[in-house]
Amino acid sequence: MNKIIKSLFNYLVRGALVILPIAAALFFIYWAVSKVDSALNLSNVIWVDQTGKPVYIPGLGILSVIVILIVVGIIVTNFVTDSIKKWFGRWFKRLPVFNVIYTSFKDLTEAFVGDDKKFSEPVVVEVNETGLKKIGFLTQKDLSKIGYPGDVAVYFPLSYSFAGQLCLVDSKKVKPLNMSASDAMKFIVSGGVSHL
Repeated sequence: MNKIIKSLFNYLVRGALVILPIAAALFFIYWAVSKVDSALNLSNVIWVDQTGKPVYIPGLGILSVIVILIVVGIIVTNFVTDSIKKWFGRWFKRLPVFNVIYTSFKDLTEAFVGDDKKFSEPVVVEVNETGLKKIGFLTQKDLSKIGYPGDVAVYFPLSYSFAGQLCLVDSKKVKPLNMSASDAMKFIVSGGVSHL
């Protein structure tokens, strides 16, 4: 009897190890999509039924965002020249509060999905003399403009988080990491438990 309970418990743990990550990922995706959809869904403002009650159409907010992004992508790719993009960039940078928010989000977005991906060089940095090392991403190779000519900028993402920490590091302590950027990010965010 004790052996059967042990086996059932073992199966329970193995099943949880398979189901929990899938369930957590699906729940997070569902939560994010439903929040975006409810925030951007204007169907209850535009449409009413015969009794005058607003009609909510699930998915219309997400569909609206996808259509807007595709249309803007087509316009920017085919009709907007580099000089127009630069003019808009200079204009946005003149707005005091908007400038900080706009440039921060623009740089963050481009770091992951733009033509100039910033998190493309995974590195290992020796932190102290005891041999402690951290994995990060080299983001700037020349810091002489800010008075640190021998240093580089390394971004260290935090495990189980979307946050991170930017550090200025002596370039001699930075070594390239022999893995792809996406594998390095997975390894860091998973706390080192992701398979290599």
